[in-house]
This record gives sequence, structure tokens and C-alpha cells, in this order.
Amino acid sequence: MRDYVAEWADASREFILVCDERGHITWMDERARRHLGDRVGSPFVSLAAAGAESKAEAVLARARREPVFDSELAVVSGDRVVTASFRARPSAEGGLSLLGTLLPTDYAGALEQMEASMGEVIELNRQVSRQKRDIERQKRELEATHRDLGESNRAVLTLHAELADRADSLKRAADVKGRVVANVSHEFRTPLHTILGLSGILLDASDGPLTEEQRKQVRYIRTSAEELQALVNDLLDLSKAESGKGQLRPEKFELSELFAAMRGQMRPLLVPGQPVDLVFDEPENVTLETDHGKVAQVLRNLISNALKFTERGEVRVTAERAGDQLALRVADTGIGIAEEHFERIFEEFGQIDSPLQQKLKGTGLGLPLAERLAELLDGKLTMQSRLGHGSTFTLTLPLVHPEVSELSSLRARPLDPSKAPILVVEDDRKTIFLYEKYLAMAGFQVVPARSIDEARRVMLSHRPAAVVLDIMLEGETTWDFLADLKRNPDTNDIPVLVVTVTSKAQKARALGADEFWLKPVNPDRLINKLKSLTRPGVQTKVLVIDDDERARYLMRRLLAGTPYGMAEAASGPEGVRLAREAGPNVILLDFLLQDMTAFDVLDDLKADPRTRGIPVIVVTSHMLDATERDRLAADTEAILSKENLSRELAINRIRDALSKAGVATAHGS
Repeated sequence: MRDYVAEWADASREFILVCDERGHITWMDERARRHLGDRVGSPFVSLAAAGAESKAEAVLARARREPVFDSELAVVSGDRVVTASFRARPSAEGGLSLLGTLLPTDYAGALEQMEASMGEVIELNRQVSRQKRDIERQKRELEATHRDLGESNRAVLTLHAELADRADSLKRAADVKGRVVANVSHEFRTPLHTILGLSGILLDASDGPLTEEQRKQVRYIRTSAEELQALVNDLLDLSKAESGKGQLRPEKFELSELFAAMRGQMRPLLVPGQPVDLVFDEPENVTLETDHGKVAQVLRNLISNALKFTERGEVRVTAERAGDQLALRVADTGIGIAEEHFERIFEEFGQIDSPLQQKLKGTGLGLPLAERLAELLDGKLTMQSRLGHGSTFTLTLPLVHPEVSELSSLRARPLDPSKAPILVVEDDRKTIFLYEKYLAMAGFQVVPARSIDEARRVMLSHRPAAVVLDIMLEGETTWDFLADLKRNPDTNDIPVLVVTVTSKAQKARALGADEFWLKPVNPDRLINKLKSLTRPGVQTKVLVIDDDERARYLMRRLLAGTPYGMAEAASGPEGVRLAREAGPNVILLDFLLQDMTAFDVLDDLKADPRTRGIPVIVVTSHMLDATERDRLAADTEAILSKENLSRELAINRIRDALSKAGVATAHGS
């Protein structure tokens, strides 16, 4: 046992030293001698490793004043440097006693690693601090950028508002311009017609012959009036084309017929004795479906313009087909146009200074108007010219105007039984396609008609769920059509919504219109109204509960030809059963039945959640007393007398009942 104790005693790392007041070692225990060597008489500082002497002196100096705990010092043990932890305190003799403990080498390594780790942590903290500073700087930069973007956004919003105001101003100015041109044109035309008429009378010598000088003066007056009338007409046509109000009136016609008509119209423009020929090359057999009048107007402008500026040679009109496009060319051998003036000739009132131009004095509106009309025809007007060698103007347009193709596809499209058909009587193509766009999304299908004749043909082949009617069509009004719809017992129950530009609401309602709006109508408002008038693609089911076969037959006749589907029951229990199974949209209930009264049927309907919300209309020939009427009024939508029952009254009461219940029907209101 003593050997084991001695072995573990040798393994102990603690040792004791005693130093005098000068710091010299005066005594060492065995373990101190074993670890540090016999150093009695040597200074305590001599135990320290190189570089640690100052720390050893600091330990001694502090120990002279107060006890020292766990002060680490690098010391020399044999041939190596180890770390010792010292406790020291003053001794009673005036010296110092020190208790040292050699620390394990792995602990010293751990300390080094810890110091290295602490250094890394400190460096990491420095990096984090730098990153924080960078983040703060970036945050400040982002805030500044955000402020700049906010200011830019406000500036953009302000600019948008200014642009919107500018657009509104331009629109108002364009509207004012259009109204001014229209009014001025009208005011000009009236006296011009008078001047032309009176000058014609004078030239005809109806009131006596004129002298040659007087005839010459009257002809000057008439010529000036004709020129002024042409200017007014061009201004009005140009204003319509620019505002997009020029209506297209497509029709089928043969190109050869157009050339024949133009040949007869334009020959009088040839000046007698002037060496200029007007030649129309015979075209191939081509059928066009577009606006005949506008094509002829473009050609007239081009031919008359060519004849003005051609003093000799010819003006030749040709046609060339390329696929579904047609090119109409007017070529002349006139004075031609210099390349620097190409753009000016399509400007309003744009004229080129030349001796011939000064002599002719045109209005400068013919070519700009021809270009606008070409755009309305979905075509384009191009020009080739060389000064002194003549010009060639080419109108390229489709054989069938896209508007015609689109409308034809709409008309030819078979009706979808799942969508309620809406007859749209409107002559403006863009408006028709707007209706088609947002009504189709709402579950309806548009059946277009651009004239009253087309609308009447549609009514013969289809029964629309509703009619959207424009009063002012090109060259005609639809007041008579509206009146006929509402007078005819087969169509008077079809809802008609008048949407037009003329404020005639009172007249429209007097003729039977169900609604009246001024253009442009709000799409959501129109759709909501149509949904309240018609249930797209779903037939409204009406259940008739009446024990009288004749009464049920009469109701079948009244509802015949309408989108209402009718089911019937001859008794109260059968009616309640059908109501539960079929789920009708409305019930027409007789007051007195063989087996029960309307009150019993109403109690059974109200007791079942499946039938509780179905609106009920009482139809009876029974004279109700005040109590019965009050009770029925609380549980039903309306009370009708069989004596005064009519098709229109029944349908109107069904509409009212369904509208109150929030059910969309094919003819609800």
C-alpha cells in the first residue's frame, strides 16, 4: 500500500516553495525539486521561462501585498517549458510561501486553442461589425433610393393625371370640332343650295333671257358655289373619318359595274379640246363586299385630282386582284410630284406651289380624305410619282371587309342552346363586337342586326331572350320596330333595352321599352340588367297547381311560345311532391282545391327547406275576404284574379316574383 501511495505521490503535480523578502528561494519540497530542480538560493524569477520574467516579478510583488490565487506562469521543468499555476501569500517571517501546480500539457494546448478561438471570435466580431456598418450603409442607400422612387412615382402619377386631362381636353376639343364642323357645314349648305338652285333657274332663262355677260356672271357664281359646296362636303366627310364616326355600309357589288358608273360620272370633267384621255381598263370578274359609296368616293377624288394636274396624255384606271386583296390604280401622265413633297400631299390643306396649282386652286382636302376613307375600308392608299413624269395612286383593300366577315360569322354561328340569345340592333361594328365580348363572358350570345330589315328577319327565325336596341341607325330610326315588338302579342313579353345617343327616354318607355340608357352604357350595368331579365341557357320552370283542367289548359296557352317551362299538378299533395322533386322557380297556385286550400299547400311548402324559398303566386276566382287576403299577402308574392288573367299580366307577375326572390329568368324583370 505504501508503494502505491508513494507512486501516486510522485505523480502529484503540486509543489511548495518559500522565498525570502528579496524573492530568493529558501526552501523547496521534494516535488518542487523533482519538477524544477534544486534551486534553493536562486531567485524565484529564475524559474520563469524566457520572456515570462516580468510576470514572475509581478506575482511576487502582488503576493507581498495580498494573497494571489491561480496566477499562471510559464516555468522551465527539465528540458521543457511547462505552465504552472501559483497561489502565494506573505509568510509570518516576512517572506513568501507559494503553492504551485503544474498544468497538464493538453490543458495548455486547450488554452492555446481557446486563445486562438477567442482571436477568431474577436476577428469574426470585427467582420460582423463591418458587415453591420455595410448593411446600415446599404439600408440608408435603399431608403434614399426608395424616397427617390416615391418621388418619381408621384411624378409619374402626376404626369399620368396630366396626360389623362390632356386626353380629355383633346377629346372634348375633337367633339367640339366635330360639332362645329357639322353645324357650320349645315349652315353653309342651306344658303349654298339656294344659290345653286337660283343660279340654275337664271341659267335656264325661266324668267327671261340673260345677256351673255349676265350668263357669264351667273356661271361664275354657280361655279364658286359648287366649289364651296365641295369644300363643305369634304370637311364634313373628313371630320367624320377622323372622329371614327364614319359608318360603314357594306354591300355586294361587281367591280365592272363600279367602273361603268365611274366612267359615266367622270367623263364630264374632261375639258373639251384638252389632249387628255380618261381610260378605264376592263376589269376581271370581281365581286366585292364592302362600302360601295366610300370606294367610289376614293376613286372620284383620285381621278378628279389626276385630271386637274394632267395637261396632256391620259389618266388610266386599272384593277389587279391578288388573292383576297384588290389593287385599284389611278395613273396619270401629269406634272408629277417631287419626292420632298410626298408627305405634304396627304396633309389637310396641303398644296404644292406650282404654276398649275396656282391656276387650279384646289381645296387640299381630296387626298387626306381619300387616305382616311381607305383606312375605314381596312385598306391603304399609296403613291408613286416622279416630277415631270406623272403619278400613280393605288388603293389596296380586301375584297370582303373584315367587318362583313366577322358579322357573317356571328350570324352564321348556330345558336348555343346553353346560352340565351340577345338580339343587338346596332349599326356600329365596334359597338356590336363590344357587346359580343362582354355579353359572351356573362353567358349570353349576341345575334347582330345592323338594320331594321335584318332585325325583322332575325325575329322570324329566332326568339331572342331580350333585345338591345339602338334608336338611331344609319339612315333610319327604330321607333316603329320597337312599337311593333310591343304591339305583337307573340313578342310583347320580350324585354327591350334601348341604348342610344338621343335622349328620348320618355318616348321609348311610352312605346314599351323595359329600360333606356344613353351611350356609352356601363357593361356591368347592362349585364346585371340582362341577368335580371333572362337566365342564360336555363329555362325557367313554372309549376301550376290547379284542380281545374280548363284553368291548366289556359295557363299552358298563355305561356306557350315563351321560354317558361310548365309543369302541372291537379291536386295539392301532387303539387307539393312536384315542388320537392322538380324545384320550380315559381308556383302558380289556385286558392280552392278539392282536397285542401292554398293555406294548406303553403304550410306544407314552408315546412320543407327544399321548397320554402320558392315564390308563390295565387291565381283564383274565389272572392277573398280581408282576413284571407292579408294572410295570403304575407306568404305569397301576388294574388291574381282568373277573371282578369292575361298573358301579359301573368308574365309580368312572374317577372316581379322572381325579381324579388333574386332569381334570374328568361323573361324576369
